[in-house]
Amino acid sequence: MVAKYEGQKIALYFYTFSVLLFIVQVIVGIIAAGQFLSPDFFFLNFNTIRTLHINSMVVWLLCGLMGATYYVVTDESQTELWNVGLAKFQFLATVVTVLLVVLGYIWMGIVPSANKEIFGTLLLNEGREYIEAPRWADLLIAVSAIIFLINCFMTVQKTKHWTGIQGTLIGGLTFLVLMYLPGMFYTKSMVKDQFWWWWVIHLWVEGAWEVIAGALLAYMLIKTVGAKREVVEKWMYIEVALVLFTGILGTGHHYYWIGTPSYWLWIGGVFSALEPVPLLLMVWDAFRTTREHREVANRAGLFFSVSHALLNFLGAGLWGVFHTLPQVNKWTHGTQITTSHGHLAFYGAYVLLVLAMIYVTLPAIRGVKEFNYSRAIQSFWWMTISMVLIVLTITGAGMVQTYMERIIGLDYVAVKAQYNYWFWIWRIIFGFGFLIGVLIFVYDFFTLGKERETATIIETSKA
Repeated sequence: MVAKYEGQKIALYFYTFSVLLFIVQVIVGIIAAGQFLSPDFFFLNFNTIRTLHINSMVVWLLCGLMGATYYVVTDESQTELWNVGLAKFQFLATVVTVLLVVLGYIWMGIVPSANKEIFGTLLLNEGREYIEAPRWADLLIAVSAIIFLINCFMTVQKTKHWTGIQGTLIGGLTFLVLMYLPGMFYTKSMVKDQFWWWWVIHLWVEGAWEVIAGALLAYMLIKTVGAKREVVEKWMYIEVALVLFTGILGTGHHYYWIGTPSYWLWIGGVFSALEPVPLLLMVWDAFRTTREHREVANRAGLFFSVSHALLNFLGAGLWGVFHTLPQVNKWTHGTQITTSHGHLAFYGAYVLLVLAMIYVTLPAIRGVKEFNYSRAIQSFWWMTISMVLIVLTITGAGMVQTYMERIIGLDYVAVKAQYNYWFWIWRIIFGFGFLIGVLIFVYDFFTLGKERETATIIETSKA
């Protein structure tokens, strides 16, 4: 498998930017963990660091998915990208916008008064958790996503080679663009504002992104083990249909305590309990396909693909449903238990997905048929073991927090500073373990395919 089209090389631009943001996300995450012990040890406050941590995660994953999609769309369509120049422009515009937003967050963290209101909107940070980007950045991000969608759609449109993976990807991307729009308007009612806000936060990660993940997992199984397309796509349709069926109504578990009607307790509870089902099907599909096809073309890609399916089920499915039933969520919402679910869910569902796509497509982009996958496995185990330990640590802190605050009634600060003190220490230690895994991956990313060329040059010079 070698990259045949210039458009496939656009993926490398997005991958590189994603990898750099990945490092930033992990480093600021460790800083944020340190601020639980000593709030003043870094020049930026916790609110700013947390904003950088969460937003860099969302952006690097989104850019990684864009890069993967550019590659897959051209490969599945067996044709050049509709407009390579437009894709390069979209990449540069995205990078500039993201960097300006990041600098704005940092500036506001140093000088809070700099976040002035201009033309009815705040200049640097709109203050809405997880989607803090200012309005001008929202518009630019939306334009970038629309350009991306048009380019991919026109690439598919100009070819007679239609596949189910193409259609599912385009559908997921359209859903992704549409679900960004509810976060771009306000209502005076806090309840209504939160209602629409969750359309972005939930329906992105448990709707649009899962649809895209289903399509990319199907593609990776075909490329890594030569699975039969008609079988893989059949299961992809079933999985995606169930993701949408459970994920859309599963949004209700965010509506329990914000002032919405009580019927959301039933809707949220029932459909949240069903959300692990399609994720379990993805796990079964991945292991079934791997068992039936023994010839592996890319061991690192297959390893990360199957691990993504398994940890997606554990993190987004089981770790989520544990505390989304209303009878449990009444006590645990807003605690570190929610944080533990978020960490394992994003790692399993999307971090491993993007890394898997990088290992599946990067060798072809660099023109490499075989490569040493030992560093890929090392980075996986460093990151995965560290993430599991981080999640268990945060879960323990959440259980203590729930009991001390919600049952006994102790003050939040007292619980954080006294009873959860050692949880924060271990969280930092495991965070550094995760960073080691990331650095191994980053080194592998920038050297994959190049070490062989260097060795060949050395051998040739000796001869």
